[in-house]
Amino acid sequence: MTRVLNRLQDLMDATRRVDFLGPLTLRLYLVPVFWVAGMNKAGSFADTVNWFGNADWGLGLPLPWLMVSLVIFAEAFGAILLLLGLAVRWIAIPLLVTMLVAATTVHWESGWQAVHDPMSPFASKYTFGIEAEAAAEARQRQDAARALLREHGNWRWLSEKGNFIVAKNGIEWAATYFVMVLALFFAGAGRLSVDHLIARRFRSQAGPEGLSPPGGREAQPASR
Repeated sequence: MTRVLNRLQDLMDATRRVDFLGPLTLRLYLVPVFWVAGMNKAGSFADTVNWFGNADWGLGLPLPWLMVSLVIFAEAFGAILLLLGLAVRWIAIPLLVTMLVAATTVHWESGWQAVHDPMSPFASKYTFGIEAEAAAEARQRQDAARALLREHGNWRWLSEKGNFIVAKNGIEWAATYFVMVLALFFAGAGRLSVDHLIARRFRSQAGPEGLSPPGGREAQPASR
């Protein structure tokens, strides 16, 4: 039994030859997410600045023009760096801050779920507190929209591909992107990246991910 388990573990360990696929897929998934977010803010810069700065119907943040500029830089330029695999751990820092601010200032009051699904038992039976209140508000909007569509639209055609849902604007997506960027911050860009090429060329004492051993020195073989 031990030999079989060891053999299975050997096969599992052999997959590490393509371990670059993990950070690579994370990077490629996040590229369009941050690029579109940054370009949307840049395309409506004045409106975004007003939303960031207005305390009545917006976020009420100080220096909104500067905040918007920094977010656009982090998201749009960050998307380019993620695509290239260049300075990934460095750009991860402002992206983490951006996702954290978005989750706490924009989405927090809407609970966890980003989208309200009325067919999910979780949406009605297992929620409480902020999540339950946000779900109830989303359900009211959804019911109103469905009633209008049934009365004035071709409901059968509109709903034949799936149920209508309402964005609840919870922290789910921001938290998900935060976790993905956090993984890249610690793991690095992976072997299929510019970062890896730079590490091999200029950091001769670095480990396989471009990280120096503790103390900044190469690990010495144990003395016999």
